[in-house]
Amino acid sequence: MNDQLPGRDLPKSPFFVERALSTLQHFLHIEAVSGVVLLAAAAAALLWANSPFAHSYHDVWNLPVPLGIGEFVFARSLHFWINDALMTVFFLVVGMEIRRESHEGALSRFDQAVLPVLAALGGVVVPALIYLGFNAAAGHDRGWAIPTATDIAFAVGVLALLGKSIPSNVRVFLLALAIIDDIIAVLIIALFYTSGLDPSGFAVAALGVLVALGFQRLGFGSAYAYVAPAFIVWAGFLMAGVHPTLAGVVLGLMTPVRSANPAIVPPVIRVETALHPWVAYGIMPLFALANAGVSFKGMELSGGTQLVTLGVALALCAGKPIGVIGATWFAVRTGWCRLAPDVSWAGVCLIGLLAGIGFTMAIFIAMLAFTDDELLDAAKLGVLFGSLISVTLGLGFGAEYTQRRRKATEN
Repeated sequence: MNDQLPGRDLPKSPFFVERALSTLQHFLHIEAVSGVVLLAAAAAALLWANSPFAHSYHDVWNLPVPLGIGEFVFARSLHFWINDALMTVFFLVVGMEIRRESHEGALSRFDQAVLPVLAALGGVVVPALIYLGFNAAAGHDRGWAIPTATDIAFAVGVLALLGKSIPSNVRVFLLALAIIDDIIAVLIIALFYTSGLDPSGFAVAALGVLVALGFQRLGFGSAYAYVAPAFIVWAGFLMAGVHPTLAGVVLGLMTPVRSANPAIVPPVIRVETALHPWVAYGIMPLFALANAGVSFKGMELSGGTQLVTLGVALALCAGKPIGVIGATWFAVRTGWCRLAPDVSWAGVCLIGLLAGIGFTMAIFIAMLAFTDDELLDAAKLGVLFGSLISVTLGLGFGAEYTQRRRKATEN
């Protein structure tokens, strides 16, 4: 994963440019197909969780899966290994893409890189305020963070369904925003929904990062050499009480973007290309199948629980777009930032609508926020409605957006 020489720029040879363009086309093709697979897996999960075999849905994901060497055995549920281990690979690929784009791409300039951060902050603050506007009562207010996170997997999947007419910089903007969004959500969980963090876990994670950096300095070029330090970082975050999938983002951002040999594709592109099909066709659909199974059985809304549902749904489908688009407009209007090439205001509106898809992370936060079953069911229903509305609006607006782009290209 190394091949890095300080002070050298990425090669500008025709060979490199050709390989880079080929890689981008490969990604677009994979995501166009994987979006369908991902949404099909989510639909299958909903049908399974509401079928006569619903008990088996939960039984399967709660099956214990032990891993160990000798006397050391680490046993966790299948659900844990999917959400906390396999999804780390997904975040690794996303982190690599952000790393590549931040070096020579849509995020390479400060005024472009800071824009997704401000957009994400707007997309966190506005939904939280809308939810609290409906649920300021004690007990209900603990759900303020439920609509603050964008579900990366589903948002990217829906964007992929719109095809190749979506500019790559729009896709990068959405990826960057969703990652920052989820990092903020994880920090919120750590600060407001956990009893405390273990500093020793951060020390272990820091050790793993130092080992990876040492391997890069020594010139270790094989990706397999970095499996051990990656596991150390992952285990450290798990010990610290932070969602361990963040280890993938950290390691992805560390991947070198330069190659010692101009004829060799840089590690960040090489590793990302190798992992992307496995993530798109395996990890993401499995993640959707394991997490999208929300049961409607026994959901009865009454009294204040209706406000929880309404608050979460509106915060997602309305608060997210308002926050993202409003913060972006303000940042550009004041001159703090500028839109990347090929990112129009219609593209920003599309990003804002897709940011309202908060399916999995929102349900996860809801389970931390509410111990009362009625409030939890109401929150899940709000997440479902809000996310489905966001998907519908995103696909409808996106179809019109892509059609206008095609006509403009033909003319």
